[in-house]
Amino acid sequence: MSFQRPVIWVHEEALGSSNPALLERPNSPALFVFDTRWIQEARISRKRLGFLYESALDLPITLRKGDVVKEVIAFAERHNADGILSSLPVDPRLERIAASIEEHCPLELLEPEPFVSMPRPPRLGRFSRYWREAEPVVWGGF
Repeated sequence: MSFQRPVIWVHEEALGSSNPALLERPNSPALFVFDTRWIQEARISRKRLGFLYESALDLPITLRKGDVVKEVIAFAERHNADGILSSLPVDPRLERIAASIEEHCPLELLEPEPFVSMPRPPRLGRFSRYWREAEPVVWGGF
């Protein structure tokens, strides 16, 4: 897809300067939404929320809280966007959100540059479990 006036949906898996959508369209309006339902249901810690917030502050993005799908669609409409760009998510929750967004507006998901190339897909859930598998690969070349 080639959008003329896209907006960018930044989610927590690509909340950094290497976000492929931000790199591809650095002048497009971008949005990160604190998913209030996820925060409550998953009992996200204040420490993690602080990390997400501080990471978001380093980027040229608008911050909102609420229902991610509704906020992203409203943001796209406010900017008269012809589509939405984002980073391809791995988390099934984010995949469901992306599918819901795409029901309302064209969505292009860009493949991010992997942090580390692991021999098998990472197990999601806890960062510590992921890091136990990734750390030997990260430091293996040193």
